[in-house]
Amino acid sequence: MDTLEGHRISLRPLQLSDATALLNAAQDGELWNLTVTVVPSPTTIDGYLKKALDGRDAGTVLPFVIVLNETGEVIGSTRFWKIDRLNRKLEIGSSWISARWQKTFVNTEAKYLMLRHAFDGLDCVRVQFTTDENNQKSRHAILRLGAQQEGIVRHERIMPDGRKRNSVRFSIIDDEWPSVRSNLEQKMTEYSLR
Repeated sequence: MDTLEGHRISLRPLQLSDATALLNAAQDGELWNLTVTVVPSPTTIDGYLKKALDGRDAGTVLPFVIVLNETGEVIGSTRFWKIDRLNRKLEIGSSWISARWQKTFVNTEAKYLMLRHAFDGLDCVRVQFTTDENNQKSRHAILRLGAQQEGIVRHERIMPDGRKRNSVRFSIIDDEWPSVRSNLEQKMTEYSLR
């Protein structure tokens, strides 16, 4: 698996040795306390890494750390998962970014790199996103990418606190990718002018 390199960030394949860097990134905002997503904590990091790397070994997950090019600092994580090569589709998910880098260029560039790889590199016909029905911040960010909301999947998963989560499903299909790509490239240009 190759690193997806952008102008200001890169998505480098996740490694076991990233445990401390991921915990440092999650500490910024104590993201592991969020109830609408799963972010590794000091007590869950081993299981988090094992699940991601087992999925990679099975060919259904491609996990990454988000790295600032200028400093080499790890500031979050994301992954491709639910990879279905036969039907040329996958999901982008398990994404989180250190608090101080939220609402900056980071999410836009990370999703651009992933979508470009999915559609142009892996020849996907569909990329989907799923988020907690209660996660308004994530829902708005996915819509800003240019994804279309498809619906709500009731009791789609059980969260670590035992809550039955309803999830909102979004997608971008290959016919939409050229306009989504253009829109994201414009957003990245605007960020670079700030």
